[in-house]
Amino acid sequence: MRGADTFTESLFTMRRLDDFVPKSHPLRPIRTMVNQALAKMDRLFAGMYEADIKGGRPSIAPEKLLRAMLLQVLYSIRSERQLMEQTQYNLLFRWFIGLSMDNAVWVPTVFTKNRARLIQHDAVIEFFNEVLALAQKKNWLSGEHFSVDGTLIQAWAGHKSFARKDGNDGDDDSGDFRGHQRSNDTHQSRTDPDAKLYRKGKTGSELRYMGHTLSDNRHGLVVSALVSTADGHAEREAAKVMLNDARQVTDNPDTEITVGADKGYDAQEFIEACLEMKVTPHVAQNTSGRRSAVPDAIARSEGYAISQQKRKLIEQGFGWVKTVGRMRQVMVRGLKRVDQMFVLSMAAYTLVRMRSLGKIRPQLQ
Repeated sequence: MRGADTFTESLFTMRRLDDFVPKSHPLRPIRTMVNQALAKMDRLFAGMYEADIKGGRPSIAPEKLLRAMLLQVLYSIRSERQLMEQTQYNLLFRWFIGLSMDNAVWVPTVFTKNRARLIQHDAVIEFFNEVLALAQKKNWLSGEHFSVDGTLIQAWAGHKSFARKDGNDGDDDSGDFRGHQRSNDTHQSRTDPDAKLYRKGKTGSELRYMGHTLSDNRHGLVVSALVSTADGHAEREAAKVMLNDARQVTDNPDTEITVGADKGYDAQEFIEACLEMKVTPHVAQNTSGRRSAVPDAIARSEGYAISQQKRKLIEQGFGWVKTVGRMRQVMVRGLKRVDQMFVLSMAAYTLVRMRSLGKIRPQLQ
């Protein structure tokens, strides 16, 4: 018997949002970890809004804001406007963010403005650190053996915006720059002044940033992330900063720390800086027409071979944030905003990795 094509609904419902999310949904363990990390940030959130105590409309709860930003990364949503549109009708999104069925969805411009407050108080960096603290409690970090690498991030700006700083721009608007001398010393993007014209290897020159990560070799979890302007020394300089931070958090200053890296880090000044920080540089030797700065005694060690094998795990994080996290060409402008999105994307990647580790570990015990 054919059913009738009718639509009826009850005036009232007794179901909760949680009832619509399957118990085995992959977002459930992620939301649990996110809430644990956010609970540790209550003091920071309170300090962010102390100046607003005299009155005014309540702003978006920072916990909800961070959950919404994580959804944007996890589900490859290209803009805040599209995120708000999907949150309007997607019960899964409302459940993850913490909005009830009756809560109004935020206006996209208000959502965007509230993100600036998170940058001002380094809330995303604090969230990243709290996620790492959860991984540390579960003994998923070695804290001793790391890998470092960098990747190019295309800026949200085009060649036509790259004009002379003095205003005497001889380039025409046709987009044909053949024969014109253009460099970061004399030119700057009108769209995104922080972006730099840069090329690496056989790639063409584009307006770019450079993202850097330090990963733990035990499970490939990202333990540090930052974005810098793109230049030939940025990777090694950022690596020094991240390694120094890693050395500072070790309980025992005599603990041996190792770092694996590719041939681009085989420079005398970087190797010497590592040794000065008491970090053993397991850097791939570059012997193409030159002498490697990595001592042969280090290159022949057993740990060196392991580091060279483990360092390839760091590429998985870059691949994830560029495809799922949409960081191949970032859709925000300015160094601080790009850094915020990159760190948040790496936090999301780490949460996904931790969810997988949480499934594997109980089976092994």
